[in-house]
Amino acid sequence: MGSRKSCGVALGCCALAIAAGAAAADRPETGQIPDFSSFQDGWLAINSDFTPVPGPGPKPVTFDAKYPFRRNDEPGPATYRVADLSNPNLMPWAKAELKKYNELVFAGQLGTTPRWSCLPGGVPGFSLFVIEPVYIVQSPKEVLLIYSGNREVRHVYLNVPHNPNPKPSWYGESVGHYEGDTLVVDTIGLSPKAVIDNYHTPHTDKLHVIERYHMTNGGKQLEADLLVDDPGTFYQPWQAMQHYTRVHNRPMLEENCSENNDNTFNLPGWVGAPSANKPDF
Repeated sequence: MGSRKSCGVALGCCALAIAAGAAAADRPETGQIPDFSSFQDGWLAINSDFTPVPGPGPKPVTFDAKYPFRRNDEPGPATYRVADLSNPNLMPWAKAELKKYNELVFAGQLGTTPRWSCLPGGVPGFSLFVIEPVYIVQSPKEVLLIYSGNREVRHVYLNVPHNPNPKPSWYGESVGHYEGDTLVVDTIGLSPKAVIDNYHTPHTDKLHVIERYHMTNGGKQLEADLLVDDPGTFYQPWQAMQHYTRVHNRPMLEENCSENNDNTFNLPGWVGAPSANKPDF
């Protein structure tokens, strides 16, 4: 990681940490580092959209109520996402970007998500990867968050400060520490190539995300509490949640991503997976 010093955005870091900590204030600390890994166990994300935190605060982007979104595993015909442009926390330029994707759906084109094109999820978008499980590998100096679909890996370096000027990347620079039964992950240096969510909500290089991972329901579920701040995109920081279900004895399989290799739903514009005319060896 090279040389490090105190976070260059110390005031912002402190404010975010205080706000994120408030969400967990009513949960007693056990003083024992949690075991998220549990050999051959993974965590399946439940929701492909962020769950808003109850209360009056700013909310994550969701679908326009006039065009309800339904996944293909839910009752009724599946639909594409149409972002709610009335979200008062979005700056005008971000609404304009979302409107472009809405208009593609209205024009009859595919309502794609980053995963459709096998793009990295970014942060916090990594939390919206469903179907294949996430595996958590813990060591004294580093935690790995591995989404088994295409081996998307996040590195969380423990008990160290941020670099003063991290190079922007898909998953940014994540540093973390344990607070009792909770893993706190602080991420900056996120490339604007990634988007916030499956609605294609954009962000700037000022994006700063704090995640708090802790187990619930006797270790059967994992909750990620998110605090998202980008003063270039949102008027205020907003909070959301993601929940995971533990899957026992599920080894990490080789699950490579390619453009949908089977046109199960007879989608217009479908492109099959590339194939070779002869073996490579």
